Amino acid sequence: MPFAELGDLRLHYEREGEGDPPLVFVHGWCCDHTFFAPQVEQFRTTHDVVALDLRGCGASSVPDGGYDIPTLAEDVAALCAALELERPVVVGHSLGGMIGIELAARRPSLPGAIVAVDPGPIDPLPGALRMFEALIAHLEGPSSDAARRAYVEGLFLPSDDAERKRRIVETMCAVPAEVAAAVLRGVVEWNGVGALLLCASPLLVLRSRTGGSNDPARLLALKPDVQIGVTVGAGHFRQLEVPEQVTPMIERFLRVTAGTS
Repeated sequence: MPFAELGDLRLHYEREGEGDPPLVFVHGWCCDHTFFAPQVEQFRTTHDVVALDLRGCGASSVPDGGYDIPTLAEDVAALCAALELERPVVVGHSLGGMIGIELAARRPSLPGAIVAVDPGPIDPLPGALRMFEALIAHLEGPSSDAARRAYVEGLFLPSDDAERKRRIVETMCAVPAEVAAAVLRGVVEWNGVGALLLCASPLLVLRSRTGGSNDPARLLALKPDVQIGVTVGAGHFRQLEVPEQVTPMIERFLRVTAGTS
């Protein structure tokens, strides 16, 4: 099991394949590197592919702090440096999409492009912030386990595969509650608008509908060249639920925007 020793932090990652540009897959809140399994399977035949466990998740170490989005982005940057990845395309789901945008803002020469698969709120509406603040309060209280399970179960469509849903829920509910709450505090505190304004990297955002904090009109007003992809028939974990839609859109984005063949 490979690890990157980054000072006091130990990050687990899996690396397969070869070919440029390298792809770095960054999972979402309370998830792990397996949440991009279909895309890793597809792209490892043509690209150098890395999927990591963020701090506090999977097999990576669980430090007391550092769960804000800027620090998580710096963790990804440090991993890229340790693995000598040049101009990687960072593909992030949910929280991972936010991390990718922050990375592009903080280190503009590092990523070749960013793909954000159903990212968390970049330009959050007040209702989204209130929802996260309420969830944080529950995670820090006596109903922590039940509140997290109920929240995660609400991210699926009723028609989703029962066994996949079970695996996802169990994985996400296994992360320590203090880590889960700390990451959500980082989400609430994140200056997503500022990061998006500084993001000069080509950016693809995959979503399923209009409206909400990441409505295309809101994102295009901030970054007119952002590309929007729309999936159908899937809930929040669309890279697992409908990889036959998500993976080709990433492939097309790489060909057209990132200059791959």
